[in-house]
Amino acid sequence: MKRALTAFALTTALGLAGPALAADTAEVGKPAPDFKLKDEAGKEHSLSQYKGKLVVLEWTNPGCPFVQRHYGANTMETTLKGYDANKVVWLAVDSTSSNTADKSASWKKTEGFTYPVLLDTEGKVGHAYNAKTTPHMYVIDEKGVLRYAGAIDDDPRGKKDTDVNYVKTALDALTTGKAVPTATSEPYGCTVKYKS
Repeated sequence: MKRALTAFALTTALGLAGPALAADTAEVGKPAPDFKLKDEAGKEHSLSQYKGKLVVLEWTNPGCPFVQRHYGANTMETTLKGYDANKVVWLAVDSTSSNTADKSASWKKTEGFTYPVLLDTEGKVGHAYNAKTTPHMYVIDEKGVLRYAGAIDDDPRGKKDTDVNYVKTALDALTTGKAVPTATSEPYGCTVKYKS
């Protein structure tokens, strides 16, 4: 028995035991941490339920001027619009400690978008993904592996005539079977308002 446990411990430590399991914290190139969160309507969502689809996670906070700028310009909806809804899922995640389902539902109605806003008021999922800013973006492939983490684009101040939308670039690559050209970038925006 002791020999079997030692062999198991060694193969686990070397990463040789069985299929890859999701990490406790998000890391590009590794399985993304699974989660279960309820949306603004009380419906539960888990990352694992979307296996087989590309998943975009968008950390958000409606009170953040950077988020307001992107929603005013329809950045998120325009990015999502070009993809088959059966293949790409977009989930907004709000880790603001003072957020409520009613606030998220009201904001969603005001902005007119259709994807869910997941409530993470305890901040557990945000910390697992090391979400630092709003917006902070993540793209997960069909197998549940994190392929992109960072900013929505390369234009923090919104002053460029033409910006590089990193999420669109990642989705375009993944939908055509290519490697994501920019796997990480520095996120920008307001700090996530985690519970203290």
